[in-house]
Amino acid sequence: MSGPIRLEPPDGRDDTLTLRLATESTMTLRLPGRRPARWGKDAAVDRLAAELADQIGPAVHAYEVAAVLESEGLTAQQIEGEYGHRNLFALAEDLYGRVPRSFPEPPAAADPWKPDPVRCGLRGALFALPGLAYPLTARLWQSDRAVLALVVAGLISWAWGQGLGHRAYLRMASGRAEAARTLMAGAPLGALLAFVTGLAIVGPSPAAFFVAGQSCYLAAAGVLLVLARERLLLGALAPLMVGAAALPFREPGAPLRIGISVFTLVLVAGAAAHCLRGTLKLPAAAAPVSPPLVASLPYGLFGLAAGVLVAFAGQQHPLAVIALTLSMGPAEWLLYRYRGLSVAALRATATPAAFRWRSAAVLGGCLLVYLLPLIPAALLTGAEPAPLLALAALLWTALLLQAFGIAWVPAAVSLAAATGVASAALAAPPPGPLTEFLCCTAAALALTGTTLHLLGRPTAHA
Repeated sequence: MSGPIRLEPPDGRDDTLTLRLATESTMTLRLPGRRPARWGKDAAVDRLAAELADQIGPAVHAYEVAAVLESEGLTAQQIEGEYGHRNLFALAEDLYGRVPRSFPEPPAAADPWKPDPVRCGLRGALFALPGLAYPLTARLWQSDRAVLALVVAGLISWAWGQGLGHRAYLRMASGRAEAARTLMAGAPLGALLAFVTGLAIVGPSPAAFFVAGQSCYLAAAGVLLVLARERLLLGALAPLMVGAAALPFREPGAPLRIGISVFTLVLVAGAAAHCLRGTLKLPAAAAPVSPPLVASLPYGLFGLAAGVLVAFAGQQHPLAVIALTLSMGPAEWLLYRYRGLSVAALRATATPAAFRWRSAAVLGGCLLVYLLPLIPAALLTGAEPAPLLALAALLWTALLLQAFGIAWVPAAVSLAAATGVASAALAAPPPGPLTEFLCCTAAALALTGTTLHLLGRPTAHA
């Protein structure tokens, strides 16, 4: 032998030589006219091919093999003397022919849209838990005008919160401090607007205090949700949950009912103020981005339309609306799953048509997973399943389009559906399930078609 035998082959590939030199595919792909590698320079080329097989196999041209050889530091004298070729490119051609082509699959990429199921479920619960304040305090303000004032003030808070939340998320691109400044300026203004509207309906009365409390709570809770402080909000709602849980067993009395509600409101408002104060201490952006206010307008209009539709649905079946509110947590989780599955479909398909079909399957699967659990929920609460499912499909597809920055279409379609339901209620109150079903179904179909058209393109997910 010309040199010492290696105890271990390079990189730990202990079977590289014995397997690669003996395979039939290696022999058949060699350059024509070559005799089987046994001794001498031909055997040296075989050994080099075996050593560099993992780098040569994926090559699509001999020039890539030449680049590999050059990186290995082979000299002209070594190429000619040891391997018997006149230059680097001749040796590369020989190696390219000896090693079969192999194109290993790239490692699976991590899902960039992997959702947090705990956070999504918690957010769904937080949308419904504040409703415990109404049975706790209802006997203190119960009247037709008070209910109307609370509903109207709630719709304004909902619409304002949707627009403000969108603007805060846009400002967060410059930094969390910029988002906190937006929330600090917008949240009190929204609470004041909702309270003044409710006060105009109910006038100076005990109900006005509950309108003020509801407006302040929704503003403070919106701040905590935008800043991703869901667990802090859940902790602040603990007194309310304890008080509502005790109602079936003991009458707490008016002072305790009011005290629990006020204490909860103070905790939530204090938590929001604490989070804003801490976030404002973060370094300010050097060049903050200030998007136009009109960019957040469609999000506020959608919030108003969604609130109207949910309010009319809850007028007849409040327990079904509670189930729908709780489903907003799984709905948010499915929004993330849709985006992750769409990215996976983008990697798995080779043509726009194939991606469109797979995108349609992803959309249908997500809608099915979201809507199916609402069927038993509707039946258990005594509601008609069809209107509830149509409303849920409308809300989810609208939120999906908004997640991709498509805001005006879902806002316009949702407003049209809400106008139809409200008009039917004014003409012959209350609107029947058929009216709600037709309006919500038409809107859901329109939004589904828009989703298939706009999000069925690979460029929407690139």
